[in-house]
Amino acid sequence: MAPQRQAAQALSSVPDDIPAVAVEGGRARKVPVVSVDQVGGARLAVQHLLDLGHETVWHVAGPDDWLEAEGRLKGWRETLEAAGRSVPEALTGDWSPRSGYQAGLRLPPEATAVFVANDQMALGLLRSLSERGIRVPEQVSVIGFDDLPEAEFFSPPLTTVRQDFALVGRHSIELLLDQLQGDPPVRQRRVVVPATLMPRASTAAPPA
Repeated sequence: MAPQRQAAQALSSVPDDIPAVAVEGGRARKVPVVSVDQVGGARLAVQHLLDLGHETVWHVAGPDDWLEAEGRLKGWRETLEAAGRSVPEALTGDWSPRSGYQAGLRLPPEATAVFVANDQMALGLLRSLSERGIRVPEQVSVIGFDDLPEAEFFSPPLTTVRQDFALVGRHSIELLLDQLQGDPPVRQRRVVVPATLMPRASTAAPPA
């Protein structure tokens, strides 16, 4: 795993004769990379909210040194810009429920939709909105990312973006086996696994 920028950069020092695969390694050049389409997953999330009728979508981003957070932030911004919508200032968390809770306390009253960069932060945000007396999804729609096993048991069940980690694992093993069998071009390969939208009860049309 090389989801942080420094870790991905460190892959440049891996000797050529050592089989290696970077999982979520950005665009590492010396080793093959297998990753989920973070940008595409974020686009699915934001477009889902826009299609429901929301004018714009707020974002609770992950830490800025994580490549996954960078991709999700990019997909959020590009989708809003492509639709000609205003791009609010992103709130930043650290992947934890506590940081999502704190972000929810800072969410302005005009917000009707929030794309949260992972389900753990979404859980904290749901708690803070509940304490503020803001109903989900009647007043604010919330969508996460990851599709944790617990996500469908949040209150309300969380709309989220699923990452197929089993497929990521299969591709990673295949690339390692190719290297062990002496396949020279393997270090130039990059495999991107599509993300999938999982609609649930935490998203709905904006209040009239």
